[in-house]
Amino acid sequence: MTPRRPRIVAFDVMETMMRLEPLRARFEDAGLPGEALDTWYARTLRDGMALTATGDFQPFRPVAEGALRAVSFSAGRRAGNAPAVLDDAAVEHVLDGLASLPAHLDVDPALRRLAAADVPAVCLTNGAGATTMAFLDHAGLTDLVDRVIGIEEVRRWKPSAAVYAHAAAATGVPADRLALVAAHAWDCHGAKRAGLVTGWVGRLEGRYGDAFAPPDVTGDDLVQVVDGLLTLDR
Repeated sequence: MTPRRPRIVAFDVMETMMRLEPLRARFEDAGLPGEALDTWYARTLRDGMALTATGDFQPFRPVAEGALRAVSFSAGRRAGNAPAVLDDAAVEHVLDGLASLPAHLDVDPALRRLAAADVPAVCLTNGAGATTMAFLDHAGLTDLVDRVIGIEEVRRWKPSAAVYAHAAAATGVPADRLALVAAHAWDCHGAKRAGLVTGWVGRLEGRYGDAFAPPDVTGDDLVQVVDGLLTLDR
């Protein structure tokens, strides 16, 4: 099916819009190595997806907290120290930092490109809705995003088809007129299988995974992806 120009564009948030890199400093404040950030985020996604696969649900925050404590235990064991699980204060210090993380530099111009074309933008995130709103406000992006759609609304984690179907229903457009833009191939794959138009930005993964359904548009940055979506046949 030939992809059509979307009426609304939904952006994944964490790593697509939000730069996680500065959170490494908070990991180090908590006594963890900075590289534990990558393991923590991957584990959080894995655990959230596992809950969805088994028909269960927990919001982002408790899943992220459990993943962070598990990562701290493993880090201590690898370092040859007595393994210790982070206390509540350290966990809060790390995770509260998500709300004040910066946006990637290509986010603002990409959103403005959509606004100039009268194509609304929304966020579709596995993260907490309130944290995402705080991030948008901190990054000065609130006026460029119509709404935040969080997994709490549908009680599933992406890439469940139910999340993308809910996004289409919530925005009032057919699935094939809603685009999902993400830096993760698995997210684009899920959206594609749910009937959405997909745009993949390559700055995180470098090469789109062969195991996944190919995206409709690719780009080195979000501006290129948005331009590609806007040039699709109406």
